[in-house]
Amino acid sequence: MKNKLKIKRGDTVKVIAGDDKGKVSKVIKAMPKTRQLIVEGVKLAKKAVKPSDKNQEGGFQMIEMPVDISNVKKIEE
Repeated sequence: MKNKLKIKRGDTVKVIAGDDKGKVSKVIKAMPKTRQLIVEGVKLAKKAVKPSDKNQEGGFQMIEMPVDISNVKKIEE
């Protein structure tokens, strides 16, 4: 059975459940096997980052965590 999603990368979606309910944003990444999406600016988590060549300072970064597809609704443009 194929895990096909009707929502693709670049689509505009509205969050219909959770802490970010009501936000409208674009899909950054779609993961059909787990039926999850990463949506820009939704479900942010703080991640500790060690100092490295890319990031001299280190510290904390805010990253988007996956959202279940059932918690978003595709917006037609």
